[in-house]
Amino acid sequence: MFKRLFSVLSGDYPLEKAARRFTKMLELSREMIIEADAVYWGKQMTPEERTALYEKDVEVNRLQRTVRKAVITHLSSSASSDVPYGLLLMSLVKDVERLGDYAKNITEIPKMVRPEGGTRELPDDELVAELREITQRVIATARNAVEIYNESNNDRAKELTLEGRSIAKRCDQLVTKIAQSDYSASVAVDLTLAARFYKRLLGHLLNLLSSLLMPLHKLDYYDENAIPND
Repeated sequence: MFKRLFSVLSGDYPLEKAARRFTKMLELSREMIIEADAVYWGKQMTPEERTALYEKDVEVNRLQRTVRKAVITHLSSSASSDVPYGLLLMSLVKDVERLGDYAKNITEIPKMVRPEGGTRELPDDELVAELREITQRVIATARNAVEIYNESNNDRAKELTLEGRSIAKRCDQLVTKIAQSDYSASVAVDLTLAARFYKRLLGHLLNLLSSLLMPLHKLDYYDENAIPND
């Protein structure tokens, strides 16, 4: 579906600008995710850097509204053959907008759990190592998303989807292990929030990848038997 969408949107077409804005949203969200990951793992964010991050989120939200308006305006005066592509774009921009929100949430974890006047320290143990590996996989998926979309690379989308589903299960298992640990309240909250927010990031990335693999009515779901062969 996504490949067909961008073949239709190429050239002089009313929704071409909307498609380019969607790509810009995805690029901005990717930058935010990478920046947020660095902050979670210890980078000290200056006030200027935090402001810049929030400004990117504002821009993503603005682009989302612009894309929605373009789609609604076009579909209200276009042939019915364009409806599936408009519906697809409307769904995808919402997932990208959520990526930016969760990136912001991740940057807020360190200051949320840090004791007043104290420092935030994560234990050097297996559970933190597990979380770090999970976050690295999520970041890799975010880094690859733009290229996968630009190339309409179904094979890579399928690979990352299978891997992503496995990572999502690991997030849930990690939360259970944290709940059964003897961590302090602040550390347990820190790691649990991270596991959940990274899982949600991954979930929206997988929703985006599903548009390369699934028909429109099954968007946000993955069924290997239903993947078209074309």
